[in-house]
Amino acid sequence: MGDPPGGASSELEGAIDIEGVSDIEGVIDIEGVIGSEAAEAVSAAASALLGCATGSAVLAQPRRLSGGASRLTFEVEAEWQGSTARLIVQQERPGSKGANLPMATQVDLLRAAASQGVPVPAVLGSGGEAGAGFVILGFVDGESVARRILRDDSFSHARSTLASDAGRALAAIHRIDPGEVEGLPADDPLEQLRGLLDMLGEPHPAFEAGLSWLEANRPAPRAQVVAHGDFRMGNLLVSPDGLTGVLDWELAHVGSPIEDLGWFCCRAWRFGSPLRAGGVGEVAELLDGYAQGGGDLPAAGELDWWEALGTLRWGLICVLQASVHLRGLHRSVELAAIGRRAAE
Repeated sequence: MGDPPGGASSELEGAIDIEGVSDIEGVIDIEGVIGSEAAEAVSAAASALLGCATGSAVLAQPRRLSGGASRLTFEVEAEWQGSTARLIVQQERPGSKGANLPMATQVDLLRAAASQGVPVPAVLGSGGEAGAGFVILGFVDGESVARRILRDDSFSHARSTLASDAGRALAAIHRIDPGEVEGLPADDPLEQLRGLLDMLGEPHPAFEAGLSWLEANRPAPRAQVVAHGDFRMGNLLVSPDGLTGVLDWELAHVGSPIEDLGWFCCRAWRFGSPLRAGGVGEVAELLDGYAQGGGDLPAAGELDWWEALGTLRWGLICVLQASVHLRGLHRSVELAAIGRRAAE
């Protein structure tokens, strides 16, 4: 849902420092920013990374990374005897409980994905109660801002392989045993979208027409897999050498593997590029990588159906994000701006 890198970090646009939570002696009150339990987990993870006793690492003031519709993301630097480490802290946003997978389930997913060879940040710690969970992740080098990846000369080599890299990463995700991760939803996608539209209580004739077409043209069912649910540009970390991280697992569920392929191809995630596969390549490259990773290729017209469903889904998500702001659950200019994109 338009989140920034979760668990890894790139040089995100608009990154800001959290304002003064230090006393006159310059001691950083990290608990004032991320809470006491998360601060303790960061301290323990940093000490483990740096090879020192718990509490020995000196933590810098958390730096909040921009963006994030469902989570707050911070970068924390730690130092001990001249060595440094960088960690990422992610916390569930107020008002997001029930809208996304619990943080504990996402942690299980990250570990399962890593076991299948998916490039993901290392889980260094986690905790918090439902609706206020957090995770501590290792820093992964790379860029997530799509317009930079799609346009900057420094990513020209990465762009040449990124579509096939994405296909291989998706094949690895779809190898995760759904029984390995408890709590993954397995809702019918059309019923879910219909329920969401009805819940919003707003007239959207184009969405109604889209749902009718999707219901009339549904492809044959497939064996169900773990679907990432939000695999797209903006949720991938990319270095000049290629894909380094798959981020933001809060919408993962059990479903059709072709759903992820169709979502990656939605126009919203091409960011103005004419290339259908995430704006970085042709569909043939994406599917070649998927097949190389062991994925079963879609039947004729199947990818088109899931791309159409993904487009409608994104429109409804835009309306939903705006409703979080309008209902006062979390007042945010970003959420309000996302709502305006429903017309696209």
